[in-house]
Amino acid sequence: MSTTERVLQGKVAVVTGGSRGLGKAMAEGLAQVGADVVVTSRGLEACQAVAEELRRYGGRHQAFAADISRVAEAERLMNEVRSAYGRVDILVNNAGISPIFKRAETVTEDEWDAIIDTNLKGAFFCAVAAGRAMIEQKSGSIINISSAVGEEGAARLSVYAVAKAGVVSLTKTLAVEWAQHNVRVNCIAPAYFDVGVSEPALKAKWVYEEIIRRTPMKRVGQTSELRGAVVFLASDASSYVTGHTLYVDGGWHAA
Repeated sequence: MSTTERVLQGKVAVVTGGSRGLGKAMAEGLAQVGADVVVTSRGLEACQAVAEELRRYGGRHQAFAADISRVAEAERLMNEVRSAYGRVDILVNNAGISPIFKRAETVTEDEWDAIIDTNLKGAFFCAVAAGRAMIEQKSGSIINISSAVGEEGAARLSVYAVAKAGVVSLTKTLAVEWAQHNVRVNCIAPAYFDVGVSEPALKAKWVYEEIIRRTPMKRVGQTSELRGAVVFLASDASSYVTGHTLYVDGGWHAA
């Protein structure tokens, strides 16, 4: 799909965790094809900077601050988007925090809660808040962001892997529940990319070398390589696709 086609013209997209990394890249991809993008994360100033960058593509892009690990914040966010735009057509459920890299027997309760609250609980309640609006509209596309480790064991990434596996299950469940309302729910599962939660791991030479060895394409992903996936799942090009997890991983899942 060409990014010069305005396939999402007139659509309103919310990208959580959109102020940097993969979220920022996906927000840009949606803006390029005509969507009005709401960029949200905990920090308003960073979101405003991204929204300003997106205006070069045209459209009405705005920034909102929200901590989606708190249910009331997720609901407030969607209410404010509906008040500003009148609708919510697309949710990219991307907000998440970096994994802790430690053995399972050393994980603390606070570390568990921090990751689960944002990466799984937050994803659930943000999807539900957006889903209510989409059910009322009788249309919408929710794109959850999981990970290549969401369906396999990942040593020293136990809590993160559990949260991302939950996101895959959440995707399937909501897809089944909301299909009758013409609301599609899909998932993108990236492997290692050059930004975002992958960055700390990539700084260690031995970790980087192991990632390259494990990846059939022998490189990490570039942020631009997520744009086509998110535009496909957000647009009518995927109108008969729901409950699906799309791996954008250089062959990691297949190996």
